[in-house]
Amino acid sequence: MSENLQQAKARTASVVELARELVRRPSRGGIDGYEPVLGVLEHWLAARGLPHRRLHDSAGEPVGLLVEIPGGRPGSWWTLDACVDTAPYGDEAAWSFPPDSGDVVDGWLLGRGAADSKLAAAMFCHIAADLAPRAAGLHGGLAVLLDVDEHTGGFGGARAYLADPHAARPAGVMIGYPGLDEVVVGGRGLWRATIAVHAPSGHSGSSKTVVGAISRAARLVRLLDAAELPGVNAASAFPLPPKLSVTSFHGGQGFSATSDRCELNVDVRTVPTFDAHDAETLVRKAVAALDAEMPAPRPTQITPVATWPPFRLTEDEQPAAALLDAATEAGLAVRAKTAGPSNIGNLLAGEGIPATAGFGVPYEGLHGIDERAHLAALPQVYAVYQQAVLNLLQG
Repeated sequence: MSENLQQAKARTASVVELARELVRRPSRGGIDGYEPVLGVLEHWLAARGLPHRRLHDSAGEPVGLLVEIPGGRPGSWWTLDACVDTAPYGDEAAWSFPPDSGDVVDGWLLGRGAADSKLAAAMFCHIAADLAPRAAGLHGGLAVLLDVDEHTGGFGGARAYLADPHAARPAGVMIGYPGLDEVVVGGRGLWRATIAVHAPSGHSGSSKTVVGAISRAARLVRLLDAAELPGVNAASAFPLPPKLSVTSFHGGQGFSATSDRCELNVDVRTVPTFDAHDAETLVRKAVAALDAEMPAPRPTQITPVATWPPFRLTEDEQPAAALLDAATEAGLAVRAKTAGPSNIGNLLAGEGIPATAGFGVPYEGLHGIDERAHLAALPQVYAVYQQAVLNLLQG
């Protein structure tokens, strides 16, 4: 590890410079074009002779870059993954520096994507460059996935990677989300649906009383909020309970008409003991109670939108074991964590691919105002990932 740490320290300035260039290319998911940020990466990779290619979705749009370093001996492939698209800026006037700053001030890299996850992308590219000259002695291979369809929720880069017939299927993935104290080894799953609530339309000033769709939908929100969810199951190794949230409410316009349709978005975070089937059953029960209590000409419609399974690796499963062991060897006190939010790890779990979903530098403002990443621990984080990859590729 000491050799890796010295190499990591020597790489720090170059990693930060590449990350700065990436932050300075706005790449907000679904808002900005991705050519500028992909171009920076392609130029860097080509200058170092690293094999790479673009990944595209079914419409031919770019959704990521894939770097592949094949080893010279048989074995499994492992993947480092970092997104280079970002969350939106939010209220730019509330930022104390430009969201696309890319400056380094008092040891912090400033700007949207500094934490999630352009610094990790720059680091993973450098690790690939470090390993390429010694690839002949390694087992299997290393892939670096740099995706640009993560913050849209579409995860097009990961989907295109897994669907690519020319890409070796990974035995496991390490995702470069930030946070120094934890290696994220699991996350809650989700079941999401849109619910359309109907009612007769009418004039708000009519002598006839009409219970509109908004009133019916409001009642449904109360029913969903009151629905009983199980707590943490003591017999399960999964440490988090399920959670239900109504995340969107749309209906009506103007003042003089009562709405005949209102739509809700419902997000249920699932766990092994309360899965997608249980989530749908609970929501359908609340909808049935609404239609029985407040009848309407049309039944309430539920349209499932997305389902991901929860996942959790034990600390001796790969690639979690390699990352945890490397962190310990580097003298870092880290703990295995199961995260509440879902992430690409859930998508991978649905494909039977184990993943870690977080270990990186300390950060502030992720997805919020004044996003920044602290650089002091970058050499240690770099050395940990490099050692973890070497442990996996040395058979």
